[in-house]
Amino acid sequence: MLKLGIIGTHIITDQMLDAAKTTGKYQLTAVYSRTLDRAKEFGKPYGATEFYDDLEKFFEDGDFDVVYIASPNSLHYQQARLAIENDKFVIVEKPAFVNPSEFSGIQSLLAAHPKARLVEAARHIHTPLYKEGLKKVDEMKEHYVQGATITVMKYSSRYDKVLAGDEPYPNIFTLKYAGGALMDLGVYAVYGALTMFGQPQSVVYYPTLCKTGVDAKGVAILNYDKFSVTLNFGKTANSYLPSEVYGLKDTLVFDSIFETQKVTYYDTDKQAHQLDVPVEKNSMTDEMNDFADLFNDPDNEEQMKKYKGWMDLSEMVNSVMYSLRQSAQLEFPADKDQE
Repeated sequence: MLKLGIIGTHIITDQMLDAAKTTGKYQLTAVYSRTLDRAKEFGKPYGATEFYDDLEKFFEDGDFDVVYIASPNSLHYQQARLAIENDKFVIVEKPAFVNPSEFSGIQSLLAAHPKARLVEAARHIHTPLYKEGLKKVDEMKEHYVQGATITVMKYSSRYDKVLAGDEPYPNIFTLKYAGGALMDLGVYAVYGALTMFGQPQSVVYYPTLCKTGVDAKGVAILNYDKFSVTLNFGKTANSYLPSEVYGLKDTLVFDSIFETQKVTYYDTDKQAHQLDVPVEKNSMTDEMNDFADLFNDPDNEEQMKKYKGWMDLSEMVNSVMYSLRQSAQLEFPADKDQE
């Protein structure tokens, strides 16, 4: 049983803990929050027994093997550094880091601490149904692929505070905490494109900014050799569009790129074929199982091969995300810190 510590007491943490419980491979032991009261309020119902409001004491004294980091984006880097320096296994919510400089710094630190491991929680790439969808994309690529449209757009209730001018604004809508649509939902779309088609030749991002300075929604275009992929994402509107990969006469449809429940292949005769793969009730269960397999046998050759693949993909996503922001002249304070 892996002992689990957490940073970040949010809805996503609740979902992760539910998934961790489903796997039967984790036990929550330690919680860090900005206040002890909040740490206890959140952690006690899950059976946690250690509570901290001092991050260094959390890592030095806390009894846990794995730390799950779900804090604001701009805090991931320093918190992950502390975790690695204390030889912990680390799960960082997406996007793991703000820019390539941060990613490179973490890679160097991991090399200096060979017992540590770090993975990015990009849930959809671990689900069997999504993987089966990728196999179908590969089959389509053997003939002719004309591109894809990937949509991830969901209205955030926290945007109500921005509209009302109710300061301080939520972290996800601030530059200070590296917020915005691309860094929140757009990362799922980027992961989708890169798992399907790999590194693009060039990228461009057309954001719609809100009054806090972050991108509230936007359209990104990833250019490949013979086609382009359009990413449509945002936090200030709801979209019910699926995501599609286009062949010549055939099309592959994902009902959702990150909460994939249904994948349908339409053949050249326009006949629908649904991919028949079981789906977990909690979309984070598969990744938590995968991570536990790595953490329980971190030097296993097969696990190390998977780990390297995840890290290589995370690095590529990080690079593309940064290039998209550069194209739109979206800069965070963390970018200046890393120069």
